[in-house]
Amino acid sequence: MNDGQSSGAHPDRRAHWETATSIPLVALSLVFIALYSAQVLDTTLPVHAQVAITAVLALIWVTFATDYLVRLGLATDKREYVKTSWVDLVSVLIPVFRPFLLLARLGDIPFFKRGSGGSIRLRLVIHAALFVLLFVYSISLAVLAVERPAPGANILTFGDSIWWACVTIATVGYGDLYPVTDAGRLLSVVLMAGGIAIVGVATATIVSYLNESITRQHRRRTDP
Repeated sequence: MNDGQSSGAHPDRRAHWETATSIPLVALSLVFIALYSAQVLDTTLPVHAQVAITAVLALIWVTFATDYLVRLGLATDKREYVKTSWVDLVSVLIPVFRPFLLLARLGDIPFFKRGSGGSIRLRLVIHAALFVLLFVYSISLAVLAVERPAPGANILTFGDSIWWACVTIATVGYGDLYPVTDAGRLLSVVLMAGGIAIVGVATATIVSYLNESITRQHRRRTDP
């Protein structure tokens, strides 16, 4: 069964749409991350700049939403498409997760669709590294945005939020920095859950790699 059939979409139309939109959507994802970062980090931006950034971010969101709806329209099995493309839907609905559309769109670039071992390994490494970076960075920005104006907040700078995110995702928990708002605490729970998942996947991947290496060496020694 090919990829187009397994995802419930007409293969030709789906492939044409993905090929045409993959690189532009990756570029828009990068623009979104840059503008969202500037909006959160630069507290000295004038009002007109804030309005302009908000307008561009809204336009990018409309583009993402339109892309999702087009893909849904091309799917012959709408329910199956929603199940397999939940990252896209969550990223469209929840602002803090929109940078993760970058990961989803990277998979549509022709190079990353190749079936060779090199491209598969590279894709896995890039996705894993980008996921961790985007996860920590996005949560840090979101927590800073909701915590900074709150009374009694102790996460007041981006350095504070990055330190808090790294300590939290590593399950160290020094307790020197912590969210005081409900939204910040909810994001903290998401970060902790993600940290557990990342550690588990990384451990499983390393164990799998070591097992394959040991098996390969054993076969080389035993083969005549």
